[in-house]
Amino acid sequence: MTQHAADGFVVRAARAADVPQIHRLLEPYVQRRILLGKDLVTLYEATQQFLVAESESRVVGCGALHVMWEDLGEVRTLIVDDGWLHRGVGRAIVEGLEHAARGLGLKRLFCLTFEVDFFTRRGFAPIGEQIVDPDVYSQLVRSRDEGVAEFLDLAHVKPNTLGNTRMLKLL
Repeated sequence: MTQHAADGFVVRAARAADVPQIHRLLEPYVQRRILLGKDLVTLYEATQQFLVAESESRVVGCGALHVMWEDLGEVRTLIVDDGWLHRGVGRAIVEGLEHAARGLGLKRLFCLTFEVDFFTRRGFAPIGEQIVDPDVYSQLVRSRDEGVAEFLDLAHVKPNTLGNTRMLKLL
């Protein structure tokens, strides 16, 4: 997908065989309560949503694009291996996810993050409430997806998102 040979990694669509490595990247963040945990089965079900950064057959970063509504998607599970921080991996993954979002006809991308500066540099801005029409809200609130609940700022996800910033980017 995206070549970064000079930087030592390639960004590509995830394969089912990458899921154990994605899970390995995710677990330390779950333990520190920075990201919500995901069972392996959930990660396998979402394989097609993920991009991975790979170096020498090893996944060194990942991120997912989850479609939430007709024009709205979410950047999820953006993780970069500690040894690969500040080497352009996160930026390359977000750029790939934005490209995929545009290909799907999405006009807005949401994220819930502690990494406000990183996402601000990518064109995201903090958001408040009521960023969707009431009729769309009434449909989204029916979703069982925790990410949608985070986007809507529903009370039942507050313990999971305390301190995170809700951000949006117009594509």
